[in-house]
Order: sequence, then structure tokens, then C-alpha cells
Amino acid sequence: MSPLKPAATAPTAYLSLGSNLGDRAGLMADALGRLDRIPGVRVVAVSSLYATAPVGREDQPEFLNAVAQVRTSLSPQELLAACLRIEADLGRIRTERWGPRTIDLDLLLYGETQLAEDALTLPHPRMSERAFVLAPLAEIAPDLRLGGTTIADRLAAIDRSGVRRLEPAKFGWPPALAT
Repeated sequence: MSPLKPAATAPTAYLSLGSNLGDRAGLMADALGRLDRIPGVRVVAVSSLYATAPVGREDQPEFLNAVAQVRTSLSPQELLAACLRIEADLGRIRTERWGPRTIDLDLLLYGETQLAEDALTLPHPRMSERAFVLAPLAEIAPDLRLGGTTIADRLAAIDRSGVRRLEPAKFGWPPALAT
């Protein structure tokens, strides 16, 4: 293993990825590759792609969503900063809440960390309400517990309409990452 990559005992974090502009799957694959090349970060699992209806503002294109599991020696704040840099590098311009975007990377969970800061709240405060987050997360970590309830049970308890798993081969997904 590269000395720049975290040890197997490093904290595990989960990130959601979303895009509804441009080459959605390509942008998400690019974001994952960039994330995996950051010293101190290793992408260890990636969900399937899910096509999802927009939330908040419905008059925009359908999203593609996925979740990635990473091991990282970065702090939660450093990992968030890295995600924001990747978003900016891939053309994300923040003009409107819940508006269209080239790429969206959200830090969902970072080990058992509970945090409430202006720029970062962990666990992500709305993840349990969002099937477009829970469906891909349940695919790669169904037994993960959040507040004593498994992700699979949380997913079963909410409306999943508007969320559908896509055939991986159609999009060349998941992307190949350097090891």
C-alpha cells in the first residue's frame, strides 16, 4: 500500500454523489477518481447508479446518484474541503439551493463522529429523509447503524418512488479506480 493512502484501520466515511447536468456518470466517475488520488483517502466501495427525481425544485433534469465508502486519514473538515475543491474543479457553481448541478459531493457519515458546525453537520442532517441517499447507501452498507436503526430499515420506512437503480453496464459503472 502506498504510504500516502490510509491504513485499513483509518476512519470510514460515506459520501453521496449526485449530478444532473452534462455527462452525469462521467462527472461522478471523475469526482471519485479525484477523491481516490487525494493523499489520505482511499475509495473502498461504490454503489450502483440511481436515477432520481429532483428534490426541492422539480423543474430540472433527473439526477444520477451514488454513494461511496472511503477510508481516510483526513479529518472530517479536511475531507469536506477536498470535496468542495473537487466540485469547483468540475464546474459546480453554487447559485441556488437544490438547483441543477454538475456535481454534488456530500459528507454523510464519518465513523461515529457527531458534529454540529456552521459548515458541517454529522451525520448529515437530512440523509434519513432522502431515498436517493439511503438506497445507494443501503446497497453497500445495509447493516450500518444510524441512531440505533440500520440503513436498510431506514430505507424501508420511507417513500422510494422516483428512485430507480440503473444497469451498471449502460454507464460503465462503477468506474475503475487506481489501487
